[in-house]
Amino acid sequence: MQLIVILLVALGLIGLALGGYLTPISRILVNPIVSAQTWLAKRYQAIQSLITQPEDVTTLRQKNAQLEAENSSLQVQIIELQQQVTEAQLLSTLVDYERRHVENQYIAAAVIARDISPFMHYVIIDRGSDDGLRKGMPVITQQGLVGSIAAVTAGAARVQLINDPGSSINVILQQSEIEAVLNGQITGEIELDMISQNAIVQPGDLVMTSGLGGKYPASIVIGQVVTIRSETYALFQTASVQPAVDFSQLEIVLIITNFQPVDITPLVPAPNAP
Repeated sequence: MQLIVILLVALGLIGLALGGYLTPISRILVNPIVSAQTWLAKRYQAIQSLITQPEDVTTLRQKNAQLEAENSSLQVQIIELQQQVTEAQLLSTLVDYERRHVENQYIAAAVIARDISPFMHYVIIDRGSDDGLRKGMPVITQQGLVGSIAAVTAGAARVQLINDPGSSINVILQQSEIEAVLNGQITGEIELDMISQNAIVQPGDLVMTSGLGGKYPASIVIGQVVTIRSETYALFQTASVQPAVDFSQLEIVLIITNFQPVDITPLVPAPNAP
């Protein structure tokens, strides 16, 4: 009998549920349970996030450090590639210069140091007597004259630049064929001296080696006249010259090895000699 009653009640509840009569009651009973489950799920996710966050931050920091290291490595590689491209371009230009001036023999050298004195203007190159270099050999770039070798060791050489105060070069102005002497200055500038007062010198005149004095071969470009100074009481005019070579940017130079400089100093009489 009890079983029959239970079955009838169950069938009645199923019928009421199918008819939608129990929906309000189910909502009242189920909604609190759902809300409680939702609340518990959110709290569980918050606790799980709190527990795992330090690990995530550490992982992110490690990845960020790794990316920064890779970025630094790539930047170094880019700089090295740029330097290689620049050196390749310089070497290509110097090779072209050699092909245009086949009368000379050359050795290329890299500038590895500069004189720290503000009153002397020298550079050190990575070639020396083991490479056949000798004191006095002219040093050039594709732009023009750099200077000459002043001292040599087995693996290196010191080059006196043309703007050194101790440098003096016999030159000629290409347009007018006027001869003069080019002197280096303590300031690093170069100036023309011993220009006749009757000579007509113009800004822009090209200055080249004359070959006189035996120190340099003729027709090497030095620079252009910038300003001329002529005073009525002076015996000679002077002029400032803009060098063709930027000495602050020297990286690779050429040494003319088949030119033998001639020292004519013992043959030149002293200024006060009788």
